[in-house]
Amino acid sequence: MAVILNIETSTDVCSVALSRDGEVLEHYENYEGNSHSTALAPMVRDALSYAATREIKLDAVAVSQGPGSYTGLRIGLSQAKGLAFGLDVPLIGVQTLELLVVSTMFNHFIEDEVLYAPMIDARRMEVYTGLYNNALESVMAPCAMVLDEGSFGNVLSECKVVFCGNGSDKAKNVIKSENAMWIGGVKPVAVDMVALAEKAWREKRFVDVAYSTPVYLKDFVATKPKKLL
Repeated sequence: MAVILNIETSTDVCSVALSRDGEVLEHYENYEGNSHSTALAPMVRDALSYAATREIKLDAVAVSQGPGSYTGLRIGLSQAKGLAFGLDVPLIGVQTLELLVVSTMFNHFIEDEVLYAPMIDARRMEVYTGLYNNALESVMAPCAMVLDEGSFGNVLSECKVVFCGNGSDKAKNVIKSENAMWIGGVKPVAVDMVALAEKAWREKRFVDVAYSTPVYLKDFVATKPKKLL
């Protein structure tokens, strides 16, 4: 077991959680969106201050690696790298789609044998998604998908699929199946990272502090700002 600082910045929510032996000691969340660059540092400072005043030594830093917001992922990973390097502790990378599945499992009781299709909005009709079973094993590798009425059709014809995450809102408008289950309001937050980070710690699955990069799933395309009228 370990003391881990968890950082999540993959969507419009910015959050930090300090955990010890799988228990959340302190956590902070900001739902204002597009403020990660100013919101994250104070949260991290407060978490470290909490640990220092109680003489709690940090064993690792965990961060969501994506997919998700290009800017948010860069901000979170940069902060996590700096902390891991400065404190000389391992860096743990958590996959955001797996985190969404865990968040859904933790907060919603689903009795049936199902598959989970977490979705993160990637603008227009595109989402970042994948497919996981109840053991969090990947059934379909994470990918960027343009949604249409045939999306997940083969899977939905055979079993129930739970759709979650902010990308599932628009998927609900095009995917019509009795086997589709929709769980709204599921957001990736740091408190739900704890189980995944602890598992990675036990298995010593760390990422390189110097060379690790966000999982984007598709190339970043810069857009020109609109001219003011």
